[in-house]
Amino acid sequence: MIFRNPQARHRAYDESLRDVMSIARGKESRQWLSTWSRLQPAPTPAWSLPGLASRLGIGGLTVKDESARSALGSFKVLGAPVALLRLVLRRWPESGWTPADLLAGRHAEALRDFVVVSATDGNHGRALAAAAQSIGCRCVIVLHAQVSEEREAPIAALGAEIVRIAGNYDESVEEAARLARANGWEVVSDTSYEGYEEVPRDVMQGYGILADELLEDIAADAPCPFTHVIVQGGVGGLAAGVVSHFWERFGAARPGFIVVEPEQADCLLQSARNGRPSRATGSVDSVMAGLACGETSPLAWRFLQPAVDLFMTVTDAQAEQAMRVLASGEAGDVPVLSGESGAAGLAALQALAADPSARDAARLGADARVLLISTEGATAPGVYRAITGRSGEEVVEAQARWLAGRRA
Repeated sequence: MIFRNPQARHRAYDESLRDVMSIARGKESRQWLSTWSRLQPAPTPAWSLPGLASRLGIGGLTVKDESARSALGSFKVLGAPVALLRLVLRRWPESGWTPADLLAGRHAEALRDFVVVSATDGNHGRALAAAAQSIGCRCVIVLHAQVSEEREAPIAALGAEIVRIAGNYDESVEEAARLARANGWEVVSDTSYEGYEEVPRDVMQGYGILADELLEDIAADAPCPFTHVIVQGGVGGLAAGVVSHFWERFGAARPGFIVVEPEQADCLLQSARNGRPSRATGSVDSVMAGLACGETSPLAWRFLQPAVDLFMTVTDAQAEQAMRVLASGEAGDVPVLSGESGAAGLAALQALAADPSARDAARLGADARVLLISTEGATAPGVYRAITGRSGEEVVEAQARWLAGRRA
């Protein structure tokens, strides 16, 4: 399903939004994380896929590859750690602590009784658990019924205490908030709700690091290198972090923004239809586990409603097929390790390119230069192998051989 957003405008970045998220604050977040030993020091790769672009009838295709961000294999490691740092510094404003010292565990003794809690579909909880382990505080993660044991095990291995509920993701968010109220813990969530915006803002700001890396070598007065940015939905946090950076940087000359969701977890598309943050209409459960969210983050919606040109949904089968395309490098391009949620952007692009009316709605011409964000690698290795027929390690090895062949 495709819905063109009647509220989207190409105009200067709103000053009221700059007070919430800004490029300057994003660069500060990036500098803070640069000291963390769990992250790769270099920006993640931005792969050019000219063969696939030609097949799709567009001028260029770039994939930002978050599988290489850290051993955690996901972009989420940019959000929760930044939010946790800012939360601790707000909680102890007179401490004189620095982000570098916190991430190095130098204040672990002082923080051993400090407890953070969050709901997750997997990757956010893993990132928060890793950050909590580094700084030395306790971490409690609430998992809903659809989170697999395969996704739970890496979270527990990072020292997090696991709480299981029988409901869905939105109910796990409610349970995390209840536990925090009952025990005096702090919620570190990537979704906002009434009275809770400061931490989700910090999470979203961390996600903007992706855009900062992509644009850092572009001259200040140069046009945007992309005509279209396709970004995953979920509750809207990643999309808001990426959209805000591009919008502030390029103003009215920003690229076209397209947000993609699972068809059964279409809360952002429904929000665009209704003109306000809304719930999904489907079952929410999806193979795209990181996008299986039923309720829009109101804070994220403040950025998405005026800027996202097109909202669309894809099926689980389309996402799975896109995973196989990226893994194989079948058009002669570099193989890319992209998990179930990571490949949603390509699934959306392929759907748009295959339908003339959809292509027109997206203004996806032969000169389009499209950016996709592969948000995760094989974060559930068994699921990845079942879908693609190969392991994540095999794809990384094929990638290395492809690169070696280009250098020869």
